[in-house]
Amino acid sequence: MTTAICTTGLTKYYGAHRGVLDVNLEIKQGDVFGLLGPNGAGKTTCIRMFLDFIRPTSGTISVLGMDSRADSVEIRKHIGYLPGDFITYEKLTSGELLEYFVNLRGDTLTKAKVLADRFDLDLSRKIGELSRGNRQKIGLVQAFMSNPELLILDEPTTGLDPLLQQEFHKLVLEEAKAGKTLFVSSHVLSEVEVICDRVGIIREGALITVEEVAALRERALTHVAIEFENPVSPSDFETVEGVTEVVVTEHKMSCNVTGSIDSLIKAVAKHTVHKIESAHPGLEEVFLAFYNDDDTEKEDYYAE
Repeated sequence: MTTAICTTGLTKYYGAHRGVLDVNLEIKQGDVFGLLGPNGAGKTTCIRMFLDFIRPTSGTISVLGMDSRADSVEIRKHIGYLPGDFITYEKLTSGELLEYFVNLRGDTLTKAKVLADRFDLDLSRKIGELSRGNRQKIGLVQAFMSNPELLILDEPTTGLDPLLQQEFHKLVLEEAKAGKTLFVSSHVLSEVEVICDRVGIIREGALITVEEVAALRERALTHVAIEFENPVSPSDFETVEGVTEVVVTEHKMSCNVTGSIDSLIKAVAKHTVHKIESAHPGLEEVFLAFYNDDDTEKEDYYAE
């Protein structure tokens, strides 16, 4: 399978301040890849280097098999891009802006109109009159409308209401099914969990892990609360594999389980159970674990 984005030793300094450091990343064509990190972790810096908007201090970048610097014009013909700060011509209407973009690419407005209807975007209103969410809709439409091979989306659901966020998720899954590659930068864990196959977690400019979403979910915590017919002892559960933070109050027990809850269920089956509740495991605890260090000194750090 062809590589859509490949970086080796990618490093960017802003003067004496570190942006990203030694990022090694490989994204195959057809992947939906999420780059996770809080604001300022280096996500946008990576994207701007992919697109040759800024140049790396060191390291190499290949996009769709081409050199990101030498072939940047050709690369952009095959990419749909939504910046995190989508700013455009406020005196134009949405329709005029989209028509301008399709003329630059030699495309038609056919898909743009379909997407505008899908996102309930009024093409007749001037952009300067629109809310943040409606401007974001324009950004999404222009990114997807040219049927690009690779979509690079920086915080794509900013300003969108929950229903439109769901519509965006559907669109991403449709494009992925059609074989498109999507690179999504986000700090919204629930979003990445829904749409991505793999995620990378970036911290203070360093890529600290790249894993399948399913593998990360296996490391997530499940919160379990159980009510028994008779009193139970903490010792019945404290040695069970993956179980931590056991709290027992007579007939009730609560705990956290990392990964599979099979071992806990087998231990619980030795007792008569009245009720069992569990919270759906998510990526938030795993994500926060990568950021839960005491070292918070960041004087030498600057990134977007």
